[in-house]
Amino acid sequence: MDKNNKNFQTSKAKSMMGRRAFVATTLAAGASLGLASERSSQVQRDDPKKGGTLRVGFTQGALSDSTDPASFNNDFMFAYAYGVFNGLTEIAPSGELVPELAERWQASPDARIWTFQLRRGIQFHNGKDFVAADVVATINHHRHINSTSSAKPLVADIVRVTALDSHTVVMELGSGNADFPFIFSQYNLVIHPALGDSIDVTSMNGTGPYEAKIFDPGVRAVYQRNPNYWKPDRAHLDTVEIILVADPAARLSALITGAVDLIDRPDLKTLHLLKRHPSIRVEQTVGNKHYTLPMLSDIAPFTNNDVRMALKHAIDRKEMVEKILKGCGVVGNDHPIGPTVPFFNSDLPQRSYDPDKARFYLNRAGLKTLDVKLHMADVSWGNDSVKAGVLFSESSAKAGINLQVLREPNDGYWSNVWMKKAFCGSYSGGRPTADWAFTTTYARGVSWNESHWDHSRFNQLLVAARSELDQALRGEMYYEMQGLVRDEGSTIIPMFGNYVLAMNKHVRHTEKIASNWDLDGQRFMERWWLDA
Repeated sequence: MDKNNKNFQTSKAKSMMGRRAFVATTLAAGASLGLASERSSQVQRDDPKKGGTLRVGFTQGALSDSTDPASFNNDFMFAYAYGVFNGLTEIAPSGELVPELAERWQASPDARIWTFQLRRGIQFHNGKDFVAADVVATINHHRHINSTSSAKPLVADIVRVTALDSHTVVMELGSGNADFPFIFSQYNLVIHPALGDSIDVTSMNGTGPYEAKIFDPGVRAVYQRNPNYWKPDRAHLDTVEIILVADPAARLSALITGAVDLIDRPDLKTLHLLKRHPSIRVEQTVGNKHYTLPMLSDIAPFTNNDVRMALKHAIDRKEMVEKILKGCGVVGNDHPIGPTVPFFNSDLPQRSYDPDKARFYLNRAGLKTLDVKLHMADVSWGNDSVKAGVLFSESSAKAGINLQVLREPNDGYWSNVWMKKAFCGSYSGGRPTADWAFTTTYARGVSWNESHWDHSRFNQLLVAARSELDQALRGEMYYEMQGLVRDEGSTIIPMFGNYVLAMNKHVRHTEKIASNWDLDGQRFMERWWLDA
C-alpha cells in the first residue's frame, strides 16, 4: 500500500469515527434510509402506469437451473429471486442500502450482534404470514455444514441466529462486521417460508411482487402480479414474460421485430445500428461488472508469481476496452474493487501494457519464453470471448509468450472448464462493498475462489477490516488488500464493463437505476413499467 496516500494525510483524530458514533450512525441509517426510499417512491408515483405485459429476451439461463436459492448463479435465476421473493435489505438505485423485509436493524457497539426488526402484516403468496422463523430457516439453509451455497461465505461467520419473537431476529457473529446488513440484499438470501427447521427448496411461494405461473428453466418463465403486494408503489406490470434467447443475433432480431420489448447484453457491435432505430432505446449503466482471467495458483506455471506478473503486463487493456467492449467500459487494474465501491484505491498505479516488463518477469522466473493455454467460450465474456483471447495472444507474443487460445463449448463450460482448467475466462457482476467482493471470490477456501488463491496476509486483513469500525484504518486495510490482489493475486482483470440494455421506447423506469447488477440490479420486474 502507498503510505503517502493523499486520503490519509489528515490526522487520525480528525478522520476516525468512534465505535459508538459508528453504531449510532448505522442505526440512524437503518431508519432514515427507509424514509429516503419512501421519498424516492413519491417521485415515481405520478409517473408509472399500471398494466401491460413486458416481454424480455434474456442471455443467461440453463436447463439445470434449480429453485434452490443456494444454486442461483445466472441472470434468469436472479430475476426469479427478486421477482418472486424479497430480502431483508435492498440496494436502492442510489446505491444506498435500504430496508426491505427488515424494517430496521441495530448493532452492538462492536458490530458483532445484530438485531433485525421485521415488518408486520406481510404475507407469502399462499396467505401464510411472514415471521421470524422464515428468516432463521432461510439463513440456516445457506450456513448448514453440508451447504454448497455461493452465499455460504457471507453467512459463515454467523455463530447463532435466533427468533426472539415473531418479528425480531438476532444474529450473533464470530467477529464484528460493519457491513453485515448488506449481505441480505444478495439474490441467494431472499426469504423463503420455513418448513420445520429448513425451507422447501422446490417452493416458489414468496412475499415478492410477482407469482411464477410458468417456470421452465433454461427456456421460459411467466410471472403475474401479486395482487396483495405489500409495496403499493411497486409492481406496475400485469405480467412479465422472460424468454431465454442465448444467441445475440436472435435476441436482436426479437427486439427489432417486436417479439420482445427488452433485451439484456446486446451485441456491442450492433449498438451503432440500434441507436438509429426510431423505436429502440439503448442505455448504459456504469457498474462493477468485470472480466477476469483466473490462473489456478496451485498448478504450474501459475504457482510462480513472476509468471503471473508477466502475463498481467502482456495484455493490452486499452485495446480490449476498445475492440471487445466497443468503448463501453474502462480498463481494469487486476483487483475487483470498482470506482463506485467505497474504499476504492484511486491512487494505486494503473497497470498498462508493457511487453518489456513482461519479459523482465519471465526472466526473473528463469524463463526465456512461456507456452500457455487459455480456455475460452462465448459464455466466458460474451460473444467476443475468443476474439479477446486472440488479442491477448497477439499482444503477449511480443513478450515471448506463446498463448494458445482453445475454444470450449458453451454447454458445460461453467462445470467442466471454469475452476477446472488452469487458465480460462470468467466474469463477475461485482459487489457493492469491498468486503463482499473479496470474501466471495478471494478468501481462502471459498467455493467461488476461481484462482484457488491463498494469501496469508490478505486473509488476515480481510478478517481485520471486516470488524474494524475506525473507517480510516479500515480504508488503509482495503487499500493494501487491493494492492496485494493486484501484485500477488492469480487473476488478471483487464477491464470493467458497463451494463448495456436495449428496449423499445414504451419501456420506462426512473431516471437513476441500480448499478449492482444488470437491469436495475435485476429488480426491473418490480420497478419498471410500460407507458402504453
